[in-house]
Amino acid sequence: MPASPSTARAINDRLALRLLQQEGPLTAGQLKQLTGLSRPTVADLVERLTAAGLIEVVGESGEQRRGPNARLYGIVADRAHLAALDVRTEGVSVVVSDLLGRELARASVPIADDTGTGPAVEQAVTLVERAAKEAGAERLHTVGVGAPGLIDPATGELRDSSGLPEWHRRLVAALQERLPARVIVENETNLAALAEQRDGAARDRDTFVLLWLGHGTGAAVVLDGRLRRGASGGTGEIGFLPVPGTSTLPSATDCEGGFHSLAGSAAIVELAAGHGLVATAVSPGEPEAAALVRQAVTALASPSPSRSPSPSPSSSPSPSLSPSSSASSGADRFLSALADRLAIGAASVVAVLDPGCVVLGGEVGQVGGEMLAARVGERLARMSPLPVEVRASVLGGGAVLRGALLTARESAQDELFAPRSR
Repeated sequence: MPASPSTARAINDRLALRLLQQEGPLTAGQLKQLTGLSRPTVADLVERLTAAGLIEVVGESGEQRRGPNARLYGIVADRAHLAALDVRTEGVSVVVSDLLGRELARASVPIADDTGTGPAVEQAVTLVERAAKEAGAERLHTVGVGAPGLIDPATGELRDSSGLPEWHRRLVAALQERLPARVIVENETNLAALAEQRDGAARDRDTFVLLWLGHGTGAAVVLDGRLRRGASGGTGEIGFLPVPGTSTLPSATDCEGGFHSLAGSAAIVELAAGHGLVATAVSPGEPEAAALVRQAVTALASPSPSRSPSPSPSSSPSPSLSPSSSASSGADRFLSALADRLAIGAASVVAVLDPGCVVLGGEVGQVGGEMLAARVGERLARMSPLPVEVRASVLGGGAVLRGALLTARESAQDELFAPRSR
């Protein structure tokens, strides 16, 4: 059946707004060309959206034409302000943006392990309020929160998980109480996958798995363009996956003995130490494992002589390895051992889901780059009959904030761009 006039107007309005979001400011003529609508219909929707306060004149086109230049229309960016939070066990980071996703303020605060629940929640909420004030936002429309742990698919709330600070769950309630904003909570790894699909390593993929490698481990599953959360919100809890190479089995309350024991930051640090590697410089908030992987990749990427100069006939006939060669050898063995471990977890996911692409995400996946991804890919090719491409994260740990901001922006636009009753 043909759409009613009001439905047709709503569809046209939504199409025009999406084009303005994706393409930037456009003239009425450009909207006509991109939408295929008639000139009177475009003129009508421009007037309607302007009256609703959703678009405004932002300039004039530079086209060579007779008469006055055409007016450029753009979305009113400050119609709504958004915030994104990355909640970690060791602290919180926040970004505040306008409706178009342009960053206006960024801040972070460390929260020590011995900080009480109340003070920790107050630090985090105050951080958000301060960032919003710095951005010039009188109020926040939508807040996207990325946090470790399980999200209840029925309520959208962070479930009580052992091993995570109590202030994580309290924070969500406090944000809802203190801020006149919609608060959306999502698992951090799921948000990272959304960001990698939109702006990172999986831009050309509608089916892939992101293997999160940061302080902890996790996985996110995107099938046919949709993020899959599972019946209880636990899809991707790969840290609990029983794997060979550990001394025990994981339990319902502890992932020790699971894949986490092979690929978590502490496990990687221990693995590096076994190959003679110690982190020399760790950035604030960076997992020590990421610093070690970065050092190993740098050592192997930097050209260095593998052996000392050839001995003269009178010297000792046995050449000795130079210090730089010894370091490179240790780095090579470390990355190979790490790739062995990562391939175990990745192979399990590939065997069940056949995603065709695995993204090594998080800080460790990003700094490991193509060197680590290639090694994992080689091992998967030997272990699995299913073709799979292994890619390194483009966004690293920043993917969580990016994903939270994308989620907040889409939610706010869905509400603001929705058809209005007439």
